[in-house]
Amino acid sequence: MQSDAADHPCNNVGRGGTDAPSRTHAKYYTIVKWKLQVFSKKYFSFFAYFLHEILILGANSLDKFAKVCYNLSIHCILLSMRGFPMPITEFLERNARLHPDEVSLVEINPANQPARNVTWREYNLIESSSDQRYRRELTWREFDVRANRFANLLLSRGIKKGDKVAILLMNCLEWLPVYFGVLKAGAIVVPMNYRYASDEIKYCLDLADASMLVFGPEFTERIDAVLPELTAITDFFFVGEEADCPAYASLYNRMVYYCSTMAPAVEISDEDDGAIYFSSGTTGFPKAILHSHKALVASAKTEQAHHGQGRDDVFLCIPPLYHTGAKMHWFGSLVACSKAVLLRGVSPEWILQAVSEERATIVWLLVPWAQDILDAIDSGAINPDEYRLSQWRLMHIGAQPVPPSLVKRWQEQFPGQAYDTNYGLSESIGPGCVHLGVENIHKVGAIGVPGMGWETKIVDEHRLPVANGEVGELAVRGDGVMKCYYKNPEATAEILTDDGWLLTGDMARRDEDGFIYLVDRKKDVIITGGENLYPVQIEDFLRAHDKIKDVAVIGLPHERLGEIAAAIIEIKPDMTCTEEEIMEFCQELPRYKRPRRIIFDNVPRNPTGKIEKPKLRERFSAGRLVEKATTN
Repeated sequence: MQSDAADHPCNNVGRGGTDAPSRTHAKYYTIVKWKLQVFSKKYFSFFAYFLHEILILGANSLDKFAKVCYNLSIHCILLSMRGFPMPITEFLERNARLHPDEVSLVEINPANQPARNVTWREYNLIESSSDQRYRRELTWREFDVRANRFANLLLSRGIKKGDKVAILLMNCLEWLPVYFGVLKAGAIVVPMNYRYASDEIKYCLDLADASMLVFGPEFTERIDAVLPELTAITDFFFVGEEADCPAYASLYNRMVYYCSTMAPAVEISDEDDGAIYFSSGTTGFPKAILHSHKALVASAKTEQAHHGQGRDDVFLCIPPLYHTGAKMHWFGSLVACSKAVLLRGVSPEWILQAVSEERATIVWLLVPWAQDILDAIDSGAINPDEYRLSQWRLMHIGAQPVPPSLVKRWQEQFPGQAYDTNYGLSESIGPGCVHLGVENIHKVGAIGVPGMGWETKIVDEHRLPVANGEVGELAVRGDGVMKCYYKNPEATAEILTDDGWLLTGDMARRDEDGFIYLVDRKKDVIITGGENLYPVQIEDFLRAHDKIKDVAVIGLPHERLGEIAAAIIEIKPDMTCTEEEIMEFCQELPRYKRPRRIIFDNVPRNPTGKIEKPKLRERFSAGRLVEKATTN
């Protein structure tokens, strides 16, 4: 349903076309919004918050204006009881109240796939269902009602404020209502990577102190393998068909049906714990990153300020929702009360078809997907003229270094689109602490400047600022910085300073104009196609091979994926081994963890026994990898 407010000029900021405001207008628009938010927070001004809502939601008729005034007056009274900014859950409640019948979420399974005789280890980053082609949708009212029902279900099962509820689901229409239901119950939501193996699932559930788990049919086998050890999980909720529900789990759809549709009376403050996301340390197993509700709101405000989402925008979301990147980019749509589309597939044809049929205006891509689209167009496999793409106003990329040559190709193919680069990490609540900005296309290759509400600096090994042009470690500070690594004060102290600076582990430099460029990674994490690989896990697996004496895994440059994992393998004396043998051995690993290149060579170690990976990178031309990837 299209609202009368869709034509309001504030909702067209950043779009192409003759009616679009200038970039200067867009810049001042976002600055005014941000200043009003700051003013509201400082003085709890109903007037300032009212203007902020009008800027985002828009009103171009007296009737519409009166409706917005009425609803916002009530909303501001509610806000006065708990201050500003409001919890992220109240954005959902506001949308359901003001625009109950408008579509909030769409899930598309793009094709009826033939059944594949593969296990979960073969999963791609995004998986289509093999069952059937389908399209499902939710209105804002239905979204909020589902969240309320699940929150009340959790409370009926004994969940208390601060308890942890884990989510292990593929992207689906149930994902976000479950997420918001956990938050509305006052619990801490724990999204989990759907490519975790059984031991990783158990490890993360234990680390986060999770007491309940919501999961889908894709994970039953993995959960079954460790079920006797999951003694802390009191309730399992299964999202799927009744016939597939294991005996130890409750059927989600049946249980929530009997629960109240009213929002539970649970008070949530800015400093309350809101979410735990997972990163990884030098051990290769994840660390639990604890974020407050303030951080969730900060990410939403920053995203909406950066990309100017309005009521008539449609966000095409492809990456997995367990990742901070996908969800925090969607938060911009939540703030703007605009539709989002969850696409379960990444082929160029499916992406362009979804953009065309759903009239998507904003798409967040990873480097390989953008390159695949361009390659498919160049080869004639797809014809962009067969799709309705004129409304597509913004393509942005994050999660890995972006080659300037790719951006140049994209702009040649889609000259009317704006482009942005996003930088962030889970410890900074995902993307936005640094971003290029659509007005800074001449600085492609840089990750950009401090994001809205963020500070940055580049420091040496003593944590002192370095001069422009010098390489140091990038540090960021803002409301989105994590509270801590949960139950890991030693790791927290290594990257979080007493005055709130987060050390990112990324080596960078700043030019004379204040733009930041990544040079290399201080950590050994390999980013391949936007996914993090942790070399220690792969090394530990390969060391079980009876012919391998030693092994080191490093990232090597790759045109499409940014990096690939390369295993440098030292064979035991008097033994021979082939690349085919190693590849066959690696079939037990999930496909995304398998090394793409095998190199037989000696593995150098220093006197303390540590692998000298910098030497290996230099030997195999992987030194200063990020700088190479982002330099023509």
